[in-house]
Amino acid sequence: MLTIQEAVNQIKYLIEDAIVRGGIERKNNLIRSQTPICKLHDAAKAAFIANGVNPNLIAPAYGKHTGEQKLAGFFKRKDQDICFMPNNYQMHEEILDFDGILKGQKDPFGYQLTEHILSVNVRSQLSSTAKNFDTLYERTFAEALNLHLRCPEMVLGEFYMIPVYEYDDTLAKNNIVGFKRNTNISKHLEKYIYSFNAVNGRNTTVGEEYKYERVCLLIVDFNQPTPKIYNTNAELIADRLLPADTTASIDNMSFPNFATELIRIYEQRFGTGRFI
Repeated sequence: MLTIQEAVNQIKYLIEDAIVRGGIERKNNLIRSQTPICKLHDAAKAAFIANGVNPNLIAPAYGKHTGEQKLAGFFKRKDQDICFMPNNYQMHEEILDFDGILKGQKDPFGYQLTEHILSVNVRSQLSSTAKNFDTLYERTFAEALNLHLRCPEMVLGEFYMIPVYEYDDTLAKNNIVGFKRNTNISKHLEKYIYSFNAVNGRNTTVGEEYKYERVCLLIVDFNQPTPKIYNTNAELIADRLLPADTTASIDNMSFPNFATELIRIYEQRFGTGRFI
């Protein structure tokens, strides 16, 4: 099973090998292929399996990256990157009868099963982290809103990786691996931490539909021989990536507790033994 450290190690190798072999075009093609982010999918699945989840209840299965479950929310259907399927409910086709653009359409899963699925979506942003922030962030909370408006008790996770330093595409054009300088890195990271904390920690089934039950913001420094993952504020402050007096905190968005917390919340809502 792939650990999170092994996953980011492999992502670094894949991207840098692509740059050396084929420059910016090969790097962009690699990212579009989804191969790097699939490493994060497998690391996330492995964390749930390590916490007792039956691998046969994961869709797509560990090591597989096709066959996502397309779940119906209030506004639209959307493929979910990882679904943990409960062992006490089966698919039951229903006609959607609530007002909205899906009204009258068939839902092969049905409301009861959909609400009892634990869903995790995985994203990464390896370039243009400032340029594309607003669009990607709006998409993030809109997807939680879409599912929670239809299924208020549904347990959702968001796993989002950002680099401390972006790969330099100007250098990559010449097959050179390098990183952009960022003289304002602490403000950049604070913006992400504040933003994802704002959609983290939904502990109610009534209200805050735009939030996820748990968010993992994985901050990784690829500009080291072995990529460094930051799990605490103390680590970021020690490396001068956050000011000592910051009020932003990743302590409740770290990967080591991500699967554990989602399972705990799920069991509080729906009982134990649903994923064994």
